[in-house]
Amino acid sequence: MIVSNRRITGLTGDVIAELVAEVGPLWHERHQAKLASRPRKRAVGGGPKHQLVFVDRLLATLVHLRHGATHDVLACWFRVDRSTITRSIGEVRPLLAERGCTVSPDVRLRTLAEVVEHLGTSGTTGIIDGTEIRVRRPAVGRKERDKFISGKNKQNAVKSMVVTDSGGRVLWCSPAQPASCADITHARQLGLVTLLSDGPAVEILADAGYQGLGAQTGGRVVTPPHRKFKKNAPDWYEEMYERQRKAHSSRRIRVEHGIAHLKNWRALARHLGRREHMSDTVQAIASLLSHQQTTDLHSTRQT
Repeated sequence: MIVSNRRITGLTGDVIAELVAEVGPLWHERHQAKLASRPRKRAVGGGPKHQLVFVDRLLATLVHLRHGATHDVLACWFRVDRSTITRSIGEVRPLLAERGCTVSPDVRLRTLAEVVEHLGTSGTTGIIDGTEIRVRRPAVGRKERDKFISGKNKQNAVKSMVVTDSGGRVLWCSPAQPASCADITHARQLGLVTLLSDGPAVEILADAGYQGLGAQTGGRVVTPPHRKFKKNAPDWYEEMYERQRKAHSSRRIRVEHGIAHLKNWRALARHLGRREHMSDTVQAIASLLSHQQTTDLHSTRQT
């Protein structure tokens, strides 16, 4: 049974059952609203019936996100037409993205403002970093084609800002932006500076790509130390600089672990579909991963 093997969906059976109970009614409600929004040509209850029940639609979406399985493969697996799989994933993926990241059984974080408030309330240190996801190159002649070229990797990609706690648990992922946008610019566009300046006193660790935010947020964003001597640095300074840099890196490394867990979902290793779906894909995977991490942590504490 596909549900019984976590390696297939990335989630345990208990988490999938919770998703069915939570997302299923939302999908049914939206489906009925869509039917009611257009003039009917048949009587209520007429027309072809669904070939896929909601559980199968959810499973197809999970396998697609986890392993990057194509719609053709999933159509053969579930014995339906390819268009049915495409429509099912297009309906379920936004519902998963809207759930937000689960930090406890009764707390969900859906916006960056909620993340900052959670960090201030819990007294937890946050860690931010940007991650890039390779996408297909835009067609020749398309407007703003060069926006997706990453200045770091020289590849066509989109970028998302990831926020984790000090243990590496995913708290939030931003909507995707073209990879040509610098990390610090992306953070400013998301409103991080305003939220930290006007919000609670929190500590957020970041790498050198965010240097400058510390001064703008009253020291709430902590970045690696600036190098004061570029040439002929004294030995005592080199030793002190390396010690401070390694100490900061050892605290910040947990966000790399969180990003690695996200990239275990093949849809984020390299995206071959439409770039317009990347924001929903990133946030849906963050929602699923955080839910499973919270469930695993809660189970460990009980035992």
